[in-house]
Amino acid sequence: MIYLDNAATSFRKPEEVLEAVMEAMRHSGNASRGTHSAAISASQSVYEARRRLAAFFHCERADHVIFTQNSTEALNIALYGLLSPGEHVITTDLEHNSVLRPLYDLESRGLLLDFVRADRRGKVDYRDFERLIRKETKAIVCTHASNLTGNMLELERISGIAHRAGALLVVDASQSAGALPVDMEKQGIDILCFTGHKSMLGPQGTGGLCLRSGVELRPFKRGGTGVHSYLREQPSDYPTRLEAGTLNGHGIAGLLAAVNFIDRMGLEKIEEKESRLLRRFCEAVREIPGVTLYGDFEGRRAAIAALNIRDYSSAEISDCLAQDYGIATRPGAHCAPRMHEALGTEEQGAVRFSFSIFNTEDEVESAIRAVRELAR
Repeated sequence: MIYLDNAATSFRKPEEVLEAVMEAMRHSGNASRGTHSAAISASQSVYEARRRLAAFFHCERADHVIFTQNSTEALNIALYGLLSPGEHVITTDLEHNSVLRPLYDLESRGLLLDFVRADRRGKVDYRDFERLIRKETKAIVCTHASNLTGNMLELERISGIAHRAGALLVVDASQSAGALPVDMEKQGIDILCFTGHKSMLGPQGTGGLCLRSGVELRPFKRGGTGVHSYLREQPSDYPTRLEAGTLNGHGIAGLLAAVNFIDRMGLEKIEEKESRLLRRFCEAVREIPGVTLYGDFEGRRAAIAALNIRDYSSAEISDCLAQDYGIATRPGAHCAPRMHEALGTEEQGAVRFSFSIFNTEDEVESAIRAVRELAR
């Protein structure tokens, strides 16, 4: 199989990630739940993962790295823990339902919500962020890179707008973490939400939330933490304030191995290769009659391309790619309804090709040939 669905989950994982998960399953107990060797082994792995992720994302405190199942859980913890009725939030048309659905629910409870619109290429006008700011604005919540088009937002520019207004910047880095530089200090990110199973190359069921010092969130869930057992309320200290119940210690061990792998490879090398594969694919398919390629290709972007062939259903094209060519892609709406509305693809959807460091030039050429043949 030629796997080009890495925006959904990276399918090929580094060998050391697999080994780390198996090693943890063989030898690790429950972190912070005992002083025997198995519990200590788990606690050491979790602590080291927090430390490495804090360094990776330039989060100033390791105890402000909170482990979650994925970026969806991280975003729920952030949004429900931060926002209250009567406060105002600005978000964008680029967002995934992991952002949209919590915000719509909060809007039904009294949150004030505005959208920065995207045009037919999925681009935004940054002046709209300025125009939408009001005295009640608590946060700007946005993706770093669209999971449909790969278009990236300029986080430093957006954080400047937010901070000048006394608001926070909450970022969904699901499509950028592990493939593109994410620097909380440089980009002015107050709350960073990420998943472990995409470009981070870790196991499913891992992810996290990184908080700038001084940002306070209400607990999202409550339960066992292994410490302060006689308190009736959730402990107030981070990370236990936002982590209730047993962590996915086996998955976190794999995530730690994945971060170490990315550091050894180097983000620059990863981005260079993925960008090269994407560029070759897009330059070839945009010249094929009957192919419509979506997005803005003028600047830096995630290694994602979405297209349609004539008026064929995106599901039909994706099925043909899988059945006839052995190429895995993702059709449909991609949990990004507002972006499809902006692109005019609500009915047809789109076929998404997303590339990884483990893809090859030969695989890209095979995908180009398949699109060419299907467009005849």
